[in-house]
Amino acid sequence: MFGYILKRLAISLATIWLVVTITFLLMHAIPGGPLTREKALPPAVLKNIEERYHLNDPLWKQYADYIYNLARGDLGPSLKHQGVTVNKIIAESFPVSAQLGLTALLIILLAGLPAGIISALRQNKWQDRLAMSLAAVGVAVPNFVLATLLIYIVGVKLGWLPTARWLSWQSAIMPSVALAGYYTAYVARLTRSSMLEVLQQDYIRTARAKGLPERVVVYKHALKNALIPIVTYLGPVAAGILTGSFVIEKIFAIPGLGEHFVAGIWNRDYTVILGVTVFYATLLVAINLIVDLLYCFIDPRVRLGK
Repeated sequence: MFGYILKRLAISLATIWLVVTITFLLMHAIPGGPLTREKALPPAVLKNIEERYHLNDPLWKQYADYIYNLARGDLGPSLKHQGVTVNKIIAESFPVSAQLGLTALLIILLAGLPAGIISALRQNKWQDRLAMSLAAVGVAVPNFVLATLLIYIVGVKLGWLPTARWLSWQSAIMPSVALAGYYTAYVARLTRSSMLEVLQQDYIRTARAKGLPERVVVYKHALKNALIPIVTYLGPVAAGILTGSFVIEKIFAIPGLGEHFVAGIWNRDYTVILGVTVFYATLLVAINLIVDLLYCFIDPRVRLGK
């Protein structure tokens, strides 16, 4: 297990380096730059700014300096916001995105898993048809459409919840539901198909033949093995929604990490784009490693590194 973790950590570091390198080269290959304006800056001012941020250095030196600073945990200053570092931007905005993402994950688990389990246990009955019909609608409706409907009906017409900003816990309800809608529906469908497959296995028939209560058969034997594809799917999903949904944060005017990433792209703020990309890639590989380790606890037959 320890050797496997070390191997995965080495692969993770190589993956993050590759992401950083590709992102760095692509940003500098695109025409324009962070100092490009509709109204051109005076040459003397432009030269001073380039010297301050080392934008006039050769590309290989800019890359080497960034990798060196990245190894020290320094993501550099924002090229758009004077006196603000990328570390500060992430430290201030990520907690908001994390709260939104954790609430959405909770909705996914509390709604998607039970709906899939009930649908599998009541196959071809009205509970199954109702759950899968709602899941089909959830998969088909984009999150920005669901967000717009929630704002119009719940926020404007009924006036139950605030329509925008991040002011109180009520402000997290509608964006969390909109963010979790598609994933909840997909998890419900995935849970149903996985449960149906497991319930047809020989060891489930043996457990029932031994006279074990149906609750024990379903939740102790069937569900545990059916969770493997669900955990696999939720790994990258968790990383994505924890770092912030760009569309949902924009619609509800939430000051999360997604807003800064979109603004960084718009402003050609190289350091912000690179910093958020590195942060997202690190979170993604970390969660994928946790998912691999969870396999051992979910299914004892899994032996990592074998």
